[in-house]
Amino acid sequence: MSIVYIGMDVHKDSYTLSGLYRNGEMKKELNTKTTQASPEAVIRYIRDVRKKIGSDVPVLCGYEAGCLGYYLQRELKKKQIPCVIMAPTSMPSMQNGKKNDRRDACSLAKNLDKSDYKEVYVPSIQDEAVKDYIRMRDNTMHALTQVKNQILAFCLRHGFKYTGKTNWTQSHIAWLKKLDWPHPLMQETMAEYLARFDWLKMQLKNMDAKIESIGQEESYREKVGKMGCFMGVKTLTALAALVEVGDFNRFANAFVFGVYLGLTPRENSSASRKRFGSITKMGNSHLRSLLIEAAQCYGRCRKGYKSDSLKQRQKGQPLEVIRYADQANERMKAKFIRLRLQHEKAWNVAVTAIARELACFMWGMMTGKIA
Repeated sequence: MSIVYIGMDVHKDSYTLSGLYRNGEMKKELNTKTTQASPEAVIRYIRDVRKKIGSDVPVLCGYEAGCLGYYLQRELKKKQIPCVIMAPTSMPSMQNGKKNDRRDACSLAKNLDKSDYKEVYVPSIQDEAVKDYIRMRDNTMHALTQVKNQILAFCLRHGFKYTGKTNWTQSHIAWLKKLDWPHPLMQETMAEYLARFDWLKMQLKNMDAKIESIGQEESYREKVGKMGCFMGVKTLTALAALVEVGDFNRFANAFVFGVYLGLTPRENSSASRKRFGSITKMGNSHLRSLLIEAAQCYGRCRKGYKSDSLKQRQKGQPLEVIRYADQANERMKAKFIRLRLQHEKAWNVAVTAIARELACFMWGMMTGKIA
C-alpha cells in the first residue's frame, strides 16, 4: 500500500511542509516547501504531490502541538484530509537540539512513517469552549489576588496596618475606604484599586454562576454529579476535569492518568536502592493545580465526618457511586493522617500525594471501575 506522510512545521506566519512517499518497502523523500500559514496552502501542496506521483495516493499529515491549537487539524478534517497533532516530548528525533523549520518538517514526516509519536487528544468544540471559559475564570482569580496584594502593599508602604483578625472581610474593606491619606493623589490611587477589586470580584461571581449553569447542562450534568461526590470536588473542578481530559478511557489505568497529570514522583532507583523525588509536573498543569487545591480539604476534615455541602452534592446519585466515593474519601483522610503523623511528611507533600489518589479515584469513577 502506498501513502504520503506530510510533516508540517507550523508557525503563525508560515508553514514548512515536507513529504515522504512510501510504497511497500520503498520510500522516497519529497520536496520541502515553505508556504503561507493557511489550510488552503496545505491542500495545494497535497495536490502538487499527488500530481507528481501520478495517483490519488492517500496522505497523513501531522504537526507538533503548540500555539496553533486544534485549528489546522479541524480545517483539514473538514476537507477529508487525515491529520494528527503530535506530542513533542514523545518524538526522540525532535529532541536532538538541531532545529530549523525544514529539518523539523522532515523529522515530523519520518516520525509519521515510523509511528514514532503519541497523538494529542482533540476535544470537541464545546469542550474546548468550556475549557477556555474556565481558564479565563482562573485568570480573573489570579488578577483579583494580584490586586489584593497590591492594595496591602500600598497600605504597608504608607504605614497603614489593619488590626483586625482577617483581611478582605466587610470590616476590612470598610477600614480601607476610611483611610486618611496624606495626599489627594494617594486617595485617588486607593479608590482606583478598590474599584478594580470590586469589578473583578463581581466578574468572578458572574463567571462562577455561569460555570454552575454549564455544569447542569445535559452533556455534563451526570458526570459532574458523580465527581461531586468526592470531597473538595465541586462544579468548577469536576467540569474542568471533564473538558481538560475529554475521554477518560484513553488512559489504560489510573497510574497512566496520574502520569498525564504530572502527579507521579520522579524515581532514581538502582538495584535494591529506591529513591523518589518530587512530582514530574510534566502533564496538565491547570487540572493538576485544581486537584491539589481540592485535596487540601482532606487535611482539615476528621474521619467519618461528612459536611452538609457534600451530602447535598451526593443527593440523588446512585448508591454504588456514593459508596465508592465515601470509601475513597475515608481512605484519603486516613492516608493524609498517616503521611503527616507516622511518616512526618510536610503538609504540601501529603496534599500532593492525596491529589494523586483523588485523580486515580476520579479515573475509576469516570471509567465505571467502581466495584
